[in-house]
Amino acid sequence: MNQNSPNEQNKLANQTINYWKILRIFLSRWYWVAGCVLISFIIAWLYLRTITPIYITSASLKLDNSDQQMNVLPSAPAAYRGFGTNQIQTEGIIMRSEDVILNALKNLNYRVSYYLEGRVRTSELYPKKPFEVEIISQDSVNFSRATYNVKPLDANTFEISTSDNQFKTQEKYKYNQPINMGNMVFAIKSAIPSIGKYSFKFNGIRDLYGRASAGLNVYEQEKNTNIMGVTHTDSNPTFSADVLNEIIKQYVKNDAELKKRSAKQTIDYLNSQIDFLDGQVNKVGSKLSSFQTNNKVIDPVTDKQINSSKLSQLQEQVAQLQLQELGIQQLEEQIKNNKEKIQFNLNLEGTNSTLVSTLISQLNALIILRENKLQNFNSEAQPVKDIERQINEIKQAITTNIRLLHERNRKTINYINGQINSANQALSTIPSKQNDFAKLQNNFDINQRMFSMLFERKLSAQISSAAVISGATIIGQAQPSFYPISPIPRKIYSSYMFMGLFAGLGLILAARLLNPYLYDIETIEGITATPIIGVILKYPKKIDFEHQSVLSIEKPKSIFAESVRSVRTNLSFMASDKATKVICVTSEISGEGKSFVSLNLAGTLSIIDKKVILIAADLRKSKLHKAFGFDNKTGLSTYLAKQNTLEEVIHSDEKHNIDYITSGPVPPNPSELLHSNQIQELIAKLRLKYEYIIIDTAPVGLVSDSIPLIRQADVNLFIIRSGVSKNRAASIPDRLSKEYSLNNIAIILNSFGNEKLHSNIYTTNYAYGNTGTYYYSNYTGYGRSGYYDHDKRWWEFWKK
Repeated sequence: MNQNSPNEQNKLANQTINYWKILRIFLSRWYWVAGCVLISFIIAWLYLRTITPIYITSASLKLDNSDQQMNVLPSAPAAYRGFGTNQIQTEGIIMRSEDVILNALKNLNYRVSYYLEGRVRTSELYPKKPFEVEIISQDSVNFSRATYNVKPLDANTFEISTSDNQFKTQEKYKYNQPINMGNMVFAIKSAIPSIGKYSFKFNGIRDLYGRASAGLNVYEQEKNTNIMGVTHTDSNPTFSADVLNEIIKQYVKNDAELKKRSAKQTIDYLNSQIDFLDGQVNKVGSKLSSFQTNNKVIDPVTDKQINSSKLSQLQEQVAQLQLQELGIQQLEEQIKNNKEKIQFNLNLEGTNSTLVSTLISQLNALIILRENKLQNFNSEAQPVKDIERQINEIKQAITTNIRLLHERNRKTINYINGQINSANQALSTIPSKQNDFAKLQNNFDINQRMFSMLFERKLSAQISSAAVISGATIIGQAQPSFYPISPIPRKIYSSYMFMGLFAGLGLILAARLLNPYLYDIETIEGITATPIIGVILKYPKKIDFEHQSVLSIEKPKSIFAESVRSVRTNLSFMASDKATKVICVTSEISGEGKSFVSLNLAGTLSIIDKKVILIAADLRKSKLHKAFGFDNKTGLSTYLAKQNTLEEVIHSDEKHNIDYITSGPVPPNPSELLHSNQIQELIAKLRLKYEYIIIDTAPVGLVSDSIPLIRQADVNLFIIRSGVSKNRAASIPDRLSKEYSLNNIAIILNSFGNEKLHSNIYTTNYAYGNTGTYYYSNYTGYGRSGYYDHDKRWWEFWKK
């Protein structure tokens, strides 16, 4: 009947986070962090060397209230530009318009750009000219935008090559010689500097449009004020300042021209009305003069003067309404035929034109917005169609308001005509001569008064036009700033160094998270309840297994030998009731140090005069015979196959006082040999002669050869090698204990090197667990305490 082993009742040791261990993990790879920071610093330095710096220049303008500006024009609209929350954005659209920027670029020396090639990047030399290039003839549109590289040969000649042929073809020319290239003719007038690599290229005015408009930004400099700030960013601070100054000058000039154009249209309209009324006055005056001459009427006075005065007033009102009707018709015609901005400059006094004026201002803003959108989209794009839809809606609203003005004026005229008919009927009783004279006199007076009124308005408009100024005033011009806004070296270095720091820390975390191996006893104790009876330290030098195998004897005063002796001490407590102990040494896979541990454990037992025999039971891939310099032609496999006797396969190492049985030649059926009764008889015979029988077996994770030996052993030692064994290896002892009802399995951590990077962050509290753990030390920090012998390192040559 199977009984539960004690190990099944064990609990995993209680573990708590040790923050000092976490700090030691990061400190153990400080050079990773330092390396990442150094690499980041180098990358930041290279980035700053290769990236072109960006500079910003700024200017400011004062926007005057449009109502105050336009009050000087009696016939001008009440609001030329609405002043509200969107005023700055509206002015920004106007400033970024194509006309303003192209006119500004015309004032710059834009036709030739000069460059100096550095070791890392090429710099624009504007406004400097290292040599003079004269354009003799050039197609205004179709000319090459290639880069021309030049190199002086002597005082009279130079070489020139172009990017059109990838700088391969170099041709020689003389200074002042016409050069026909790229659909243009040009000449180099002055000597090219001999130091440095220079190049140049030709520009069209539209080639710089994107550069000028892309870096332009308009904003409200102070909240709730009429101060507008304007900035421009570019890789050349001088170019940025020059183009920004020209743009704001052209914007101010354009604003004044628009107002003068509005005043001129008003004057032209008044002139046309004055010419018409002048003809009417002359015509009526001639009729009155002829009537007086023919009828000898000088100053007729009748009893109907009151009716005549009333008739005169009514006729004057009709004339004014007809004048307004002409203005409304002209505005209606302008709305129907004009797709550009509408100048609302007609004489509509006395009409309800405030709504029409507001609608026209909105229409003008939408037309400007459409022009700006057409710079980035074609006419079929959805944003342009949306704006055109809004323009059509506003035009429809304006047309509706104009129609209402027409109807109101017609109704008023019809009403006044009715009053005139009544007055005429009242005058019908006047004698015909006096009546005719009164009509002519009234008509003449009306036209004379209208003529005088319009002439006065024309004089006032001419005076106002001469005094028109722009609605914007430059209060701060742009000055070149040679401090880049991007990239800023201090920010770049700090950002990259922080990135390097986090990259180094992340590298440490990644190395731990992606690590599948076991390194320390705390990690093992957190996985398995199987006791750990010892930790064998990693030998500081590379081990030659054929010549340096029993280091516990060859280096008895080393800390390594002391760790093996610690295992030997704990081993004495296991199966203490047995006079002869059969110790089976196994592991999960090959290469975890089974043979090395078995050999050194046998060596430490032989030092205390124990009778020890070491058996190489890995019949597939054993190397234990190499440690003793044996040829391995006979051994365990030949004994189990009954080819040799026990006495013939037992050999003795006089140097280390160890008896051993090698594995022998590799048999075709190793598993069957180890499962035979012959192996049980061998162990029974050896128990009579030896105190310790140490069996080096095959790895249990690969083959099942070791199972019969494990079940017969008094003590089973499972080897876990630090940095080689994976996490799953720690759970194998528990599985073996459960499957085969074993209570004699213990773990040895081999080749422990105190690897801080992969060390466990927990501290084991044995007071809250029942792990059956033996006392052992990992000897951390004692290797160079002076108590143990150790080989000197190269920097310790000064020590005696």
